[in-house]
Amino acid sequence: ARSSAPREIRNHSFACSHSIMSAFVSSAGALVARVVGSSVVSLPSLSRDNSLCPSSRENDLVRRTFLSGGKMGPATFLGRRTELPALAALKSHVPMIVRNEAPDGAVTLEAPKVKQSVYAFGPGAPKAPVDRNLLGGKGNNLCEMANFGIPVPPGFVITTESCNNYRAEGRKLKDSIRDEVRAAVKFLESQMGLKLGSAENPLLVSVRSGARVSMPGMMDTVLNLGCNDKSVVGLAKSTNNDRMAYDSYRRFIMMYGDVVKNVPKKLFEKAFEALKEAEGVTSDVDLSVDGLKKACDVFKKIYKDNLGDDFPQDPEEQLFGAVRAVFNSWDSERAQVYRRVNDIPDDWGTAVVVQTMVFGNKGDTSATGVGFTRNPISGENTFYGEFLINAQGEDVVAGIRTPQPVNKLQAAKDGIDLPTLEELMPEVYQQLVDTGKLLEKNYGDMQDMEFTIENGKLYMLQTRNGKRTGFAAVRIAGEMLREGLMTEKGALRSIQPDQLTQLLAPIFDQKAKDKAKDKLVAKGINAGPGAATGLAVMSSAKAVLWAQEGKKVVLVTEETSPDDYPGMVAAEGILTARGGSTSHAAVVARGMGKPCVVGCSDLVIDEDELTISAKGMTIKEGDPIAVDGTTGEVFFTAVTTSPSEVVQVLINKTKKEEDSALFQNYKVLMELADKYRTMTVRANADTPVDAAVGRAFGCEGIGLCRTEHMFFEEQRLTDVRRMFFSKDNNARVSAIARLKKYQKSDFVGIFEALDGLPVNIRLLDPPLHEFIPHTDEELAALVPVLEMTLDELKAMRSDLEECNPMLGHRGCRLGIVYPELTEMQVSAILEAALEVQAKGLTVIPEIMVPLVTTEKELQHQKSLIMKTAKKVFEEAGKSIKFAVGTMVEQPRAALCADALAKHAEYFSFGTNDLTQTTFGISRDDAGKFVPLYIEGIPNPEHPNELMVILQADPFQKLDQEGVGQLMEIAVTKGRSVNPNLKCGICGEHGGDPSSVKFVQSIGLNYASCSPYRVPLARLAAAQAALDNPRKLSDAALPGAKSWM
Repeated sequence: ARSSAPREIRNHSFACSHSIMSAFVSSAGALVARVVGSSVVSLPSLSRDNSLCPSSRENDLVRRTFLSGGKMGPATFLGRRTELPALAALKSHVPMIVRNEAPDGAVTLEAPKVKQSVYAFGPGAPKAPVDRNLLGGKGNNLCEMANFGIPVPPGFVITTESCNNYRAEGRKLKDSIRDEVRAAVKFLESQMGLKLGSAENPLLVSVRSGARVSMPGMMDTVLNLGCNDKSVVGLAKSTNNDRMAYDSYRRFIMMYGDVVKNVPKKLFEKAFEALKEAEGVTSDVDLSVDGLKKACDVFKKIYKDNLGDDFPQDPEEQLFGAVRAVFNSWDSERAQVYRRVNDIPDDWGTAVVVQTMVFGNKGDTSATGVGFTRNPISGENTFYGEFLINAQGEDVVAGIRTPQPVNKLQAAKDGIDLPTLEELMPEVYQQLVDTGKLLEKNYGDMQDMEFTIENGKLYMLQTRNGKRTGFAAVRIAGEMLREGLMTEKGALRSIQPDQLTQLLAPIFDQKAKDKAKDKLVAKGINAGPGAATGLAVMSSAKAVLWAQEGKKVVLVTEETSPDDYPGMVAAEGILTARGGSTSHAAVVARGMGKPCVVGCSDLVIDEDELTISAKGMTIKEGDPIAVDGTTGEVFFTAVTTSPSEVVQVLINKTKKEEDSALFQNYKVLMELADKYRTMTVRANADTPVDAAVGRAFGCEGIGLCRTEHMFFEEQRLTDVRRMFFSKDNNARVSAIARLKKYQKSDFVGIFEALDGLPVNIRLLDPPLHEFIPHTDEELAALVPVLEMTLDELKAMRSDLEECNPMLGHRGCRLGIVYPELTEMQVSAILEAALEVQAKGLTVIPEIMVPLVTTEKELQHQKSLIMKTAKKVFEEAGKSIKFAVGTMVEQPRAALCADALAKHAEYFSFGTNDLTQTTFGISRDDAGKFVPLYIEGIPNPEHPNELMVILQADPFQKLDQEGVGQLMEIAVTKGRSVNPNLKCGICGEHGGDPSSVKFVQSIGLNYASCSPYRVPLARLAAAQAALDNPRKLSDAALPGAKSWM
């Protein structure tokens, strides 16, 4: 740059010799320099408030990189300037912008702002942005804890955006990110007074994942990075602890080999077991220092034998290898399965947290553990957790050693006779409890914390909102609300709607348990409440396979690892011989709501013989087994279940409300949800019993009554077949008349159950293949009933067969071709309504025309409905108000919704069929390829990578981009013609939380789902209202909660 450069020059380049300078540019985002003549003067040393810093040494430059926090801009120069190295030595070109020229001819240049990718935390670091989307949950919370003054080992966070850039650019780390990481390492070294890879004062770090939401155990971690043949000697010398140093090195070699280079972990484990056996010890901590040194040598040999390369000694190579591995683990199979199960988008990416190692394996005054501010299993307001003396964090989670309870209360309740942290280190324990209270108050939720104690000093490694069972979630929300630690909205948001399924799931019947007491073989730690009975299966892969075959299975293993996640999803319950209540199995099972028993040490699992033994009894893989996740009991037999307490109170009436604390907490939650939601929740019900169940669970009407489902009982099915196999119109009319009594009887029962609430009845919509006999044996049984020959019936069946029944003669097409069918149903509906009304009850019938695609179809059916209604009312001498609407379940209906709205008072979206016809995928055939679309298929451009075609099964989660767009079009066009048009959803998507959130956003008035999912939909609707409140104009929409 030259002083004679014209003012309008832009994007001028100059060079800088310090490699750190380019890192400073990309990290700080805005670099300011001054140019006088042909010399370049340094950056002014600026702190966060742009005040002058005294030093221009390299370490200070690194410090300023992070002090700037990415927010440095043009600044006034207030202090002296220090010469930078000569231009000839400069090697990094940085595009600069001319900001201004001073009277002395100096030119101020500014680098264009570049997005920061790395943020430091710890002493001397600037406050990073409070943004878990950018820093991930772990990184964000570490930064916040550091700001609170909580003891957190310093480190830095590589952003989630960096992960997505890495994935988008052929899995390569950009040079700019590498430069920022190098600068961050220098800053960390200056913070700690240590150096990565040093032979005298080595710095060791951990490299961990951290998505914006917790995904426990789903991604990779590398500990003790920075160890090599020289630094391990320095570590031993500087800490005066050879055992800790070589224990850390052998751990690092194994983790790096497994996580970064895919060397099978079992090779290292087998070799380590052999070394222990040679010394005659069984515990890791009893292996001698010489044994640990041998382990390092053996592990390096295993590494080289498998890869052909020596174990890397360069700490920078180690670091970037680990960062890439963590980024790659975002796309691992287990992580993808977890995201699908928990509805987490693939494009979020993960952050990487690089943090100074603190050592829980320094001796008897060191430890590592996991703590919860409340019991994650029961929700009880007592500190809960586990720890291990002289260990590192992976030991607790992996379940390799039996962990110890943190306090005496927990030990007594779990029946564990081991010394507690409260007893061994009372001051540290109290500090941990106090820290938990502070964090719980700050985050407004129960916290799950990872901690390490190094030589009696407590360090916090992580805090996050803790995974908990559905039982615990409801209790914690209620109690923290009463304690003033949660707001009402926070309480609603703290519970996942799907967690309510645990409250409604069956439990073991006590009489059945008493009967099976001779098969009660063991008791472990109750890690996930609920009852599970199934076939014992001893591998994740087999669990998935058997579940796909329709078998109910219980996964039984020594311990689980993240690779077992698909099998854990497939299983009804999980049982492990090792591990504690914070082990991988326990944490993951709680998050999924699976019954789980861990640490069942009485079990002897023989993976070679595929047997499980305990208490003198042995079962084989495939034999029945039952686990009680509430009590920790294990039975070598199947055990029958009974309804949950909530069902006992609401449905069966076998338990009083005041006798069930669980129900009382559930009731408080539902009342809170009803307070905030603006969308009505209805139930899909086809019988009076279903209607009564829906109402008991709080539905505000019936959103879908499928009249064809009323005919599946044997006698009714025969009469329906009589209608389809009629020889002439008179016979058909006679057969239809026989059906009326069934219809009217059922409608009376439903109207009575729904006194005062709307009932939306869909006219007959039977795909013919569901009603026509498929075998000659079934057809022959109709010969005497229909008084026809078998040949006649075969001929008629042949005439009725359709190539594609789902798109064939069904829905309104039946009512148009056979108008007497519509007349019969309308008569039955309205006559039943009048009968129930005469009993003093309030009846609100809605008649819905299905499978409409054209305006004329709806016009025809509505005219027939009104004509029939007039006749019924005239004959009865009285009338009743009713509404006529249509089901929008075809793309053409959605696109032409303005025409349909002229004749409809409401739309109900049948998203099951709308999804089929939008995708052109038969729901019955989707299982052949949709799972592969979701799991991913080989990418033609990158064969080693998988291309995910669908993020989720569109029949389970609403396709918002396609089907959702059609729905939004229909709502908009329909209300443009009929502003009072009511709109709802009645497919099974109505009970899916993410789908409920979407339909709230497009202004639907109600969601309808199966009766047992009504509580989930009520909570999901409340959360949707919090995330997307109705606008003032929406509040007056017919069907917003006040509408019936």
